[in-house]
Amino acid sequence: MDKRIKKIDHDLERLARDQFYEAVQRGELSFAEGVKQIRKLSKLTQPEFAKHRGISLGALRQIESATGNPQVETLNKIAEVFGLEVGFVMKRKR
Repeated sequence: MDKRIKKIDHDLERLARDQFYEAVQRGELSFAEGVKQIRKLSKLTQPEFAKHRGISLGALRQIESATGNPQVETLNKIAEVFGLEVGFVMKRKR
């Protein structure tokens, strides 16, 4: 058996996704944090995720590091895998 393959705990994965959606609803995530969490919940590396979503690896890296200025279309390509889209939200209190 391949040691790289880990047993999937579906309950734990579901809990992580629920926590992600709750954090989104509360406005607790920046774009960078949200995109990184979406990718990690998808269990993909940056190159794999960029290819899967049809965006450049450089754009994904810039988004995740909060140094890029992505187009709304790019953000929607990323977010749609989780049934989300970019929209107006209240600013987070700092």
